[in-house]
Amino acid sequence: MSGKLKANSLSFFESIIMGVAGSAPGFSIAVAISGLLTTAGFCSPNAVLIFALPMLGIALAYKGLNQKFANAGAAYEWTKIGFGKPFGYFSGWALLIASMVFMVTGSVPLGTATLDLFNPSLADHVLLTAGIGAIWFIGIGLVLIAGIEITSKVQVVMSSIELLILFAISLAAFLRTAGGHGVHPFSWSWFGLHYSRASFASSALIVVFLYWGWDVTANLSEETRNDRPNAAGNGGFLSVFVTIASFAAFTAATLMLFSLRDASGYSDNLIYHVAIAAGLGRAGGYAATLALILSSIATLETTMLQFSRTLFAMGRDRALPGYFGEVHARTVTPVRTMYLLLVVGLAVIFASSFMPSIASILADSVNAIAVQVSYYYGLAGLVCAWLYRDSYRISLAAFLQYALAPALSAIMLIALGVYAISTFDTPTRIIGIGGLAAGILFFRPGGYRRVAGAVSVS
Repeated sequence: MSGKLKANSLSFFESIIMGVAGSAPGFSIAVAISGLLTTAGFCSPNAVLIFALPMLGIALAYKGLNQKFANAGAAYEWTKIGFGKPFGYFSGWALLIASMVFMVTGSVPLGTATLDLFNPSLADHVLLTAGIGAIWFIGIGLVLIAGIEITSKVQVVMSSIELLILFAISLAAFLRTAGGHGVHPFSWSWFGLHYSRASFASSALIVVFLYWGWDVTANLSEETRNDRPNAAGNGGFLSVFVTIASFAAFTAATLMLFSLRDASGYSDNLIYHVAIAAGLGRAGGYAATLALILSSIATLETTMLQFSRTLFAMGRDRALPGYFGEVHARTVTPVRTMYLLLVVGLAVIFASSFMPSIASILADSVNAIAVQVSYYYGLAGLVCAWLYRDSYRISLAAFLQYALAPALSAIMLIALGVYAISTFDTPTRIIGIGGLAAGILFFRPGGYRRVAGAVSVS
């Protein structure tokens, strides 16, 4: 067989679901919104909306680039085409490192949520939590190895249930506060720009993490059906709006239900606390925990997909060992990339078990991931702006969408990443900067060789 990925495996609807699952509304709300409330305070609803603007600009960039060059490597391939091999390589490397760090960020809350179902008192036990997260991690990896079609069907079911639960809980929260049971009445001032100098960049970094992941649709473009124009690019763009609505609703509901002090302490599972405060009782608590579990599984799955497809594309180009640019003869998936992911991911999860607390694991990894994401998103935005720089001659709308908006978004994200590094503690700098610098060890300036496709393996 040709060795290419399995074409026509995902529909346009499945592409949108993959994008939503990549940003993981349930997971992100549960583990990161409380951190945003700690940082931005009553400006948090504004942060969710205003920092979504550069994300929409990058989503437009992905849409425009995917229209020109659909490729499993996505940002890696586009940056290589626009700015050359070194920039392309390190764009791909940044995604690989961000994905590896996320193995911990995604697996640990999954272990916590599982323990919450049976014995909540054990949820703060770091080693036990990491061990259960590792078991989930292996199970998800085996589903991905089975093939993209099975993976997408599982994803649609999980994400649909997750979104229904989130909608029900947020609706119950608003109805509860409308009945006079909240701590703060709703205020439009929450959407104002009342940041301190210290909180602005920190808030932006958390929101970058919140929205990250929708770009998995571009990594799956070679496997998406072309029954409508640019299905993968449009799927990623539309999915961002679903996550914006989810984040804004829960952030506002949390402010109405809790004091800032209380809300800032709910980093274990904010959805659970909102459900209980909304009067949904034990059933609501179980539903919230189920939403976190499903969302964590979904986002781990999409992160693994991004990792495997990016590494596959880099192996196919010989930017990294060609061993990884091969697909399995039966499942037509890059299984060798998954084997590496499972081994390294388990090692990273095990290493995290030596950290002092669940909260410190999440805080350090969120910041480190956001820097990597700002870098490779920013490069993609600049590439799109460069490739569409002359589009104004044909269409002003195309120039605004694919040149101006991506350029402004890219500049904002790159500047944010550079500034944020100066505010990091030592562990976060080691992960954020050291992870990117480690790519130098594997970079081969003369090693690129574009091949017709990967070689199938049995």
